[in-house]
Amino acid sequence: MGTMTDDDKSAAAHAAVEEVCDGMLVGLGTGSTAAFAIRRLGERVGQGLSIRAVATSAASERLAREVGIAVVDFAGVARVDLTIDGADEIDSRLFAIKGAGGAMLREKVVAASSTRMIVIADGSKRVGRIGAAKLPVEILPFAAGYVLGVLADMGGAPVVRAGYRTDQGNLVADCRFAVPDDAHALAGALAGIPGLLGHGLFLDEVDAAYIAENGLVTRLERSGASA
Repeated sequence: MGTMTDDDKSAAAHAAVEEVCDGMLVGLGTGSTAAFAIRRLGERVGQGLSIRAVATSAASERLAREVGIAVVDFAGVARVDLTIDGADEIDSRLFAIKGAGGAMLREKVVAASSTRMIVIADGSKRVGRIGAAKLPVEILPFAAGYVLGVLADMGGAPVVRAGYRTDQGNLVADCRFAVPDDAHALAGALAGIPGLLGHGLFLDEVDAAYIAENGLVTRLERSGASA
């Protein structure tokens, strides 16, 4: 991983964190790019910003506490003001694939609860149309054989991550779907499989994206506006 990529991740994270205001309840994503946002948010807290946060993974919660962010238990939270998270792929429709880090179920729930969700990414994550990245799904261990069979029948060629469990103790399988023009149809089919608890298609959750390439940050908005 080159320093330029890290610089771009940092630039996108800094731009997104500027949207955080006093009094907000902020959702913290998971992964290397989200970690830049958590550290930057910690810096702003150190400068006097007053916020609380919820975390989408144990790792992000640990980092947030280390940098001085007050973390609350999401189980008692109904609404989050703003969530900042990374993505494996994102296109101009603000369709995203997430979950390389395995936290997509918690990320999906926190995103759904959020008034606004921002994805931050370096330019390598920007694609014409999502679908090249592996699509992760979270599976209840009890249902593993059944769910993997259904995914295989759907053409997803699922591969279970060896030796890996999510923070909830579930399995993750990475699938290779050709994402159809109607990505919502695939999302609906996956959501309808009993025992499949979550998937990495984020089609309606993302309101904006800050994408940094060679130090230049571009903002995409769900409304179609960009800056």
